[in-house]
Amino acid sequence: MKFILDFFPILLFFGAYKMADIYTATAVLMGATVLQTAIIYKMDGKLQTMHKITLVLVLGFGALTLGLHDERFIKWKPTLLYSGLAIALAVAHWLLKKNFLHMLLGTQLQLPHAVWNRLNLSWMLYCVFMAAINAYVAHYFSTEAWVNFKLWGYAFPLVFIVSQGIYISRYLPKDEGDQK
Repeated sequence: MKFILDFFPILLFFGAYKMADIYTATAVLMGATVLQTAIIYKMDGKLQTMHKITLVLVLGFGALTLGLHDERFIKWKPTLLYSGLAIALAVAHWLLKKNFLHMLLGTQLQLPHAVWNRLNLSWMLYCVFMAAINAYVAHYFSTEAWVNFKLWGYAFPLVFIVSQGIYISRYLPKDEGDQK
């Protein structure tokens, strides 16, 4: 259910774009993100910082896109989001000497300190990569190509997250029932 909920706004955005245009798709994305956020809040009783940031960026850049009738704003939103995440992770790690991933997930995952640091670095690099690739596609390709990239580009996070899971699986404690 949560997996479908994560992709709900982008799928509706893609469908609205194919049936109408980027401005209709932007309005649909804004509404779907508000609905997604409300559902997450109802399910969990709270919102994570990432949900709040995403909501503010979608509504802000969506409003600029619609109000100024300029598609560049919605196309550059992912670049800003990923850049902000990379900077936040880097500042926390190197200046504040904190690991946000460990702070967020440390109660659910018991991993060695060095593994947390490698995960943090890999997320920083991933965010820089995603910001750069979105900026490149948004700048050098048509809106049609960018929208298609947004849909099919979800392969990047899926591959990244699966690879992260495979990487950390060797550091997770073995279940007593699995040793038979």
